[in-house]
Amino acid sequence: MIIGAPKEVLEGELRVALTPESAKQLQKLGYEVVVETGAGAAASFNDEDYEAAGVKIVPDAKTLWETANIISKVRPPVEAELELAREGQILISFFWPAQNEELMKKFADKKVTVLAMDMVPRISRAQKMDALSSMANIAGYRAVIEAGNNFGRFFTGQITAAGKVPPAKVLIIGAGVAGLAAIGASTSLGAITYAFDVRPEVAEQVESMGAEFVYLDFEEEQQDGASSGGYASVSSPEFRAAQLAKFRELAPEVDIVITTALIPGRDAPKLWLEDMVASMKPGSVIVDLAAEKGGNCDLTKMDEKVVSENGVTVIGYTDFPSRMATQSSTLYATNIRHMMDDLTPEKDGQPNVNMEDDVIRGATITHEGEITFPPPPPKVQAIAAQKKPEVKELTPEEKRAAEIAEFKKKTRQQVSLLAGGGILMLLVGLVAPASFMQHFIVFVLACFVGFQVIWGVAHSLHTPLMAITNAISSIIILGALLQIGSGSWLVIVLAALSVFMAGINIFGGFLVTRRMLAMFQKS
Repeated sequence: MIIGAPKEVLEGELRVALTPESAKQLQKLGYEVVVETGAGAAASFNDEDYEAAGVKIVPDAKTLWETANIISKVRPPVEAELELAREGQILISFFWPAQNEELMKKFADKKVTVLAMDMVPRISRAQKMDALSSMANIAGYRAVIEAGNNFGRFFTGQITAAGKVPPAKVLIIGAGVAGLAAIGASTSLGAITYAFDVRPEVAEQVESMGAEFVYLDFEEEQQDGASSGGYASVSSPEFRAAQLAKFRELAPEVDIVITTALIPGRDAPKLWLEDMVASMKPGSVIVDLAAEKGGNCDLTKMDEKVVSENGVTVIGYTDFPSRMATQSSTLYATNIRHMMDDLTPEKDGQPNVNMEDDVIRGATITHEGEITFPPPPPKVQAIAAQKKPEVKELTPEEKRAAEIAEFKKKTRQQVSLLAGGGILMLLVGLVAPASFMQHFIVFVLACFVGFQVIWGVAHSLHTPLMAITNAISSIIILGALLQIGSGSWLVIVLAALSVFMAGINIFGGFLVTRRMLAMFQKS
């Protein structure tokens, strides 16, 4: 079977669906690879690079569609490409089936199997072929670069001979893949970064990247923030009002706003309204990553950059991944290659569209002349709901009975230890001299007290308290030093061994703790 990548026909699209490196991997799966001449030139992949990887170059799109059994694209196909498709072919590309129902029907009528990369379910096994996340990651990073290009000032604060430069303040709305990528780029450039998301569970991720999470004083935020699959859901009018009030409060303070909020199957929610733009400082920048779906900002115009009356720049570009074509093509081609890996379980160059497979079924929108969109929910949820075990509330009588039972258990343990120690001391006393018994009694009592002190520390605290608990060994060293001058060679040897082993325990404990703490420090 032959898999091919045509040159993208949409004006301004610079990405390519196959790279020389991904072509090598596809050949290992048993496929022949063809590419239209010049398909990868805009992404810095020359025809010579493909030929060196064993790829055949064809002169035009018509020849490619006639030659290849599997067509790999980036953008959804256009009508001209539909005319080139033939029965039995497999098309893999972004498709947006909910927005292209008529085109989807035409491909089904032609009996072309279409796998939409935007429909890959977000489950753990499918992460390697999640092209939406790959492109969102690049878009979030590039949004910060575009904002910096239009901002005209430093991101990081500086103190120079010419005066003090305050750091930029960046607000990122939406902490999904694109939002987290934007947070990473913004904080690495030194800006004071704030982030908001309707899902409070992402606050920890935001703060771990050096940004400050913006909380709302609204109870419903804890309830309606997220839906299954990790996507944001529609908020109530009350929550939206609280949300907009918070944004109005932040608008005069922030210099850059990056919006990424999208709801599956709906237009982008309006979150940054015209009055908020009007309250921002002149020279501020808004980058709207939801421009293709209508935009999160009132002033956003798709694929345009506009400047408001008060000098705020609003960027609505939809081609951020294409502006980093080499990197985008590399990641997207890797997603395609992983998809082909799942489609070819036998590694024999023969694709198997297994409709029982969650990932393949979820991505397949037409098959054998039928429309298979929308797919059923995957058997494995994207985010498994962790059921908390039911905790039965004990009555006061039951709590009292449990405390008494625990006390009796500990008392039996202590009595057993004391009895064992007493018997051991009696046996030693029968054979050892009186002078040795004095030291031996001190040793036994030290062991008993030390055991009780250490055992009293909860197991969950052993790691963070390692240095402190090991420092108790200094008591052993102190006692051993007092015993070294006793005159008995046996006591001197035991005391010396005590000093040596306790010293290893102390210094080793502090060393291990230091290394563990270093793992949590920022580089």
